[in-house]
Amino acid sequence: MPKRTLNLKALAAATLIAIGGVSATPAMAIAAPEVYLPPFSKVALSGYDPVSYFVGGEPRKGDARFSMTFKGVDYRFASAENLARFRSNPQAFLPQYGGYCAWAVAGGYTAKGDPLAWKIVGGKLYLNYDQNVQKRWAKDIPGNIAKGDKNWPQVLK
Repeated sequence: MPKRTLNLKALAAATLIAIGGVSATPAMAIAAPEVYLPPFSKVALSGYDPVSYFVGGEPRKGDARFSMTFKGVDYRFASAENLARFRSNPQAFLPQYGGYCAWAVAGGYTAKGDPLAWKIVGGKLYLNYDQNVQKRWAKDIPGNIAKGDKNWPQVLK
């Protein structure tokens, strides 16, 4: 009796086709949301207070007692004072590129922004994927901001 071998790639492809997991037409691309939110969350900045970067000079976790929904996204604040500051001028405190990684947006794609990998430049808050990516971004901040500004918000599509 001849020996038969199983080609796992062929089996997987056949299974996907059989159950309708592969289509002959390309799938419609889904745009990324305008503001980065961690999976299964509606709270921006992983719960960090956007005002704290500007007022305290460092990120502070927000408190659910001091929260506000802005354009369908929840923001938390470390104090009632920070909530009042945000409420009076949200645009002054929101991270650029919707909180996505500034390095990624400069490169023409999106990636999560880490609230602990941040920098304020020209009065604006920029986040990066992590500290290592932030070091790369920091090698040419003006150039990367110019590229990011050119790519935003089209990069979401």
